[in-house]
Amino acid sequence: MGRSILDMGGCQSYSSSDEEDVSALKANHTSISLFKVKNNSLHIVPSAEVKPYLKDHFLSRRITDIDLLTLSALPHGLDQQEWIATNTVSFFQHTTLFFSALSDYCTTIKCPAANSQRNILYEWTDEQGKKLKCSAPVYIDYAMSYIQEIIADERVFPTKAGSSFPPGFIFLIQKIFVMLFRMLAHLFSTHYQDVIAVELHPQLNTLFTHFITFSHTFRLLEPSETASIDEIIALLTH
Repeated sequence: MGRSILDMGGCQSYSSSDEEDVSALKANHTSISLFKVKNNSLHIVPSAEVKPYLKDHFLSRRITDIDLLTLSALPHGLDQQEWIATNTVSFFQHTTLFFSALSDYCTTIKCPAANSQRNILYEWTDEQGKKLKCSAPVYIDYAMSYIQEIIADERVFPTKAGSSFPPGFIFLIQKIFVMLFRMLAHLFSTHYQDVIAVELHPQLNTLFTHFITFSHTFRLLEPSETASIDEIIALLTH
């Protein structure tokens, strides 16, 4: 289903400055982890001034040189809804992989709120319309379960030949993209140092840039939704 460019495995090459910074982050993660074992009451918060995701030699890393605007464009002769559906499933699967890989870092203790840059907090709205304040892992679990349920629904994501998409298909896709964006925004805002430490920043950069490019191409996200990390988006897509 569609073209996928993200590979969670493989070897990456880094410049000397990359290697030094990654080594420093790994050492810092190790010392913090050991210190927390000795003193469970300590909660270490990285300095707000430290923004590794704004360093060009981290953000410039990709796993492909393919033009993501071309990759996002609707292929000739393919139904647009089918193309959007295929890519939505792919974005969801790759985002799920990242949170699985970083599950030790994103916990209810370390992330008591689902947040993004500029002190933006994300709340979950239940079926009764009630907003729930919850930790990042709980919010992400709600979002993933909701998206998985929609993707598995044949009435929304038909897999049989000749089946049509429902009238409200794009509205549901936009809702899914908002959830995926918030999950990825949390990764960049809170866990990018962790991502660098486990050397997955080239994959995350590629996934997020592709996701944003695709959403711009088909107008799936409102500018007001993405405003919290516009600085990161501008650096990734310039």
